[in-house]
Amino acid sequence: MDNKETLLRKYAKLAVKTGINIQKDQTLVVMSPIECAPFTRMISEVAYEEGAKEVVIHWNDELSAKVKYMKASDEIFDIFPDWQKESQLYYAKQGAAFLSISASDPELMKEVDPMRIARFQKARQIALKEFNQRLMSNKNAWSIVSIPTAAWSSKVFSGVSQEEAIEKLWEAIFKIVRVDKEDPVEAWNIHKNNLKEKMDFLNSNNFKALHFKNSKGTDLIVELPENHLWVGGAEYTSEGVEFIANMPTEEVFSLPKKTGVNGVVVSSKPLNYGGNLIDNFELTFKDGRIVDFKAEQGYDTLKHLIETDEGSHYLGEVALVPYDSPISNSGIIFYNTLYDENASCHFAIGRAYSLCLKDGDNMSEEELEKAGANSSLAHVDFMIGTSDLSILGMTKEGKEVQIFKNGNWAF
Repeated sequence: MDNKETLLRKYAKLAVKTGINIQKDQTLVVMSPIECAPFTRMISEVAYEEGAKEVVIHWNDELSAKVKYMKASDEIFDIFPDWQKESQLYYAKQGAAFLSISASDPELMKEVDPMRIARFQKARQIALKEFNQRLMSNKNAWSIVSIPTAAWSSKVFSGVSQEEAIEKLWEAIFKIVRVDKEDPVEAWNIHKNNLKEKMDFLNSNNFKALHFKNSKGTDLIVELPENHLWVGGAEYTSEGVEFIANMPTEEVFSLPKKTGVNGVVVSSKPLNYGGNLIDNFELTFKDGRIVDFKAEQGYDTLKHLIETDEGSHYLGEVALVPYDSPISNSGIIFYNTLYDENASCHFAIGRAYSLCLKDGDNMSEEELEKAGANSSLAHVDFMIGTSDLSILGMTKEGKEVQIFKNGNWAF
């Protein structure tokens, strides 16, 4: 295997060239934890070498955020500064690309009052609504990658020294994002084509509904709206620039009909939300709406998430991921949604992606709602895939097609 420095350079290049697909004279905005500074600087260097006009870095420090949550005046959690909102929108309107490095400590905020976190999340989501809508409708290229931090690595590999935990997590990440291959860019091209085959099959069948069932207790029927589209692998900006929003990605996804979800779904992996873990939880749906929920861990955090707004009582995404996939086969629970959602079929509470509807990117909020898409400030993925998950597709003609059997694609 290549040495660490060579692998890091390959990873930075993959994120910039394949993830973001930086264009000549384009601005790149990077959102990075301060712990990831050396890799973020490497990203910056690669981006300039690939023709970026400017690289703007927005640093975040979750330890300082925790101090604020524990000590600050209560009213501050209902405020999100205008300058931060304007900064994001300014670069978005200039056509910038946005790269996020996701590497938070999954349990850092467990002593914090979940209501404070929920209030700040809501204030932030309200302020960044226009910005998030731009990204969710692919007006700008965007991508998310992860690198190990000490706290995250120690949570994933709890039985070893911190140094060993970091090395083990690097090793897992390099393998999963195909950086260990001689030519990672070509390996991703092959992977994109495999996802496209699944996407084309689902789109050609134009299913009316999907029935999810497993032994954990999931028994859920998800209707799909007229003119829904399945998307996976590569996506395209409104200017036609290809990018990959999640690295890694193993999913093919669409949107449920807002009022067409009925039954019970049970989580299969912990959800790291706002520095708190929600685990072993169950949601009950009637006519699309969450009418009951329970959780063994993180009940209050789940409650605040569901109560973000009216739309967060509904689903906005349905995503299919085979159980027999690189992340799942690693046997590792990452406590990081970017990785765990790509090891498992999942849903998202909240906003739907307009690109999952035919001509959805040209529709107003009202038109999207009328077409069956959910609108919300929130969009939070949670994992439901298992080794015995069955998914039946139901066509408009009443025919049933086995899509997943024993957790994997059945075709």
